[in-house]
Amino acid sequence: MPSSTDLVHAVSADLEKIREAAPLVLSLTNSVVQPLTANLLLAAGAVPAMLNDAEEAVEMLRGGTDALLVNLGTVTREQGTVMQTAVQEANRLGIPWVLDPVAVGALSLRTRLAEQLKERRPRIIRGNASEIMALAGYSSVTKGPESTSSSADALQAARELALHTGAAVLVTGRTDYSTDGRQVIATENGHAMMSRVTGVGCSMGALAAACAAVSPSPLQAAVSTAVLMGIAGAMAFEQSPVPGSFAVSLLDSLYTLSPEEIARRARILPL
Repeated sequence: MPSSTDLVHAVSADLEKIREAAPLVLSLTNSVVQPLTANLLLAAGAVPAMLNDAEEAVEMLRGGTDALLVNLGTVTREQGTVMQTAVQEANRLGIPWVLDPVAVGALSLRTRLAEQLKERRPRIIRGNASEIMALAGYSSVTKGPESTSSSADALQAARELALHTGAAVLVTGRTDYSTDGRQVIATENGHAMMSRVTGVGCSMGALAAACAAVSPSPLQAAVSTAVLMGIAGAMAFEQSPVPGSFAVSLLDSLYTLSPEEIARRARILPL
């Protein structure tokens, strides 16, 4: 397992690669979070694209897309068909894709869709504890899209889900856990204010897609996502400790994030 120091260096390398390569991320995401998701990708150095048509999704994927995000936040049956088509084409082309199973386990349509999608080789699955537990087949209780369990409660479920799907699983919470089923890496950055702004978690899924486009492994991409988003969130709170301006400061902090700041702030613990 790589050391904490090696992982910190890899996080900085992933951010630099995003800024250099400007990966195009096709985000099939929910209507509530689209502006923040697009702006966060831009702040990281990636290029966002968003649409809701199956034919256009295939065209976009064939036209140079580097990664795909599938977020179930406001999914409809029609959007589910678009997502299935996009995932099939992404897999055919070898494009990494990220599954964000918002509120899975709480509502039936998205739960059925997520159960199907998890079998189609996502590179990363990102969710809160309740979502990951539900997707792994564990009993979980949710409050809408919010988790009622801690990220540590979902660690065993995350490992099993990773082994079953071949994906790296990123469980977000007060402590974030990234696992490929064998290795587990904890990251302790971020701030509670991140849960007070709609779309921060969903935007994290988009950042995971950008990281997956450039990172040497899904596990490293998951770790980089957690660290970059967490540090940006902590920096944003220092500048703007209230929700409205915090959202803007989050973008500014990610945009200005330096390797020196990452080295100083990153709290990564291989378990």
